[in-house]
Amino acid sequence: MSQLAFIVFQDNDNARYLVEAIAEDNPHAEVQHHPAMIRIQAEQRLVINRHTVEEKIGREWDVQEMLLDVISIGGNVDEDDDHFILEWKN
Repeated sequence: MSQLAFIVFQDNDNARYLVEAIAEDNPHAEVQHHPAMIRIQAEQRLVINRHTVEEKIGREWDVQEMLLDVISIGGNVDEDDDHFILEWKN
């Protein structure tokens, strides 16, 4: 049985750009809209790329900014200046 890597954001203007970028970089991911939150989940791994988010928001973006809008995450975190990766390692 595989596990779902996921991230949940508050449903606000900032998060909508993030969701758009994550969906573009992870076409296998499922986006679920709930009242006041947006959940993105995928089998095993989700990757958030700084470059893609910057294209969506039209400015430089620090990966740490995302944490202001995060409600919850599922998976092991691998983070650097260019990526935020959630994955389950077996």
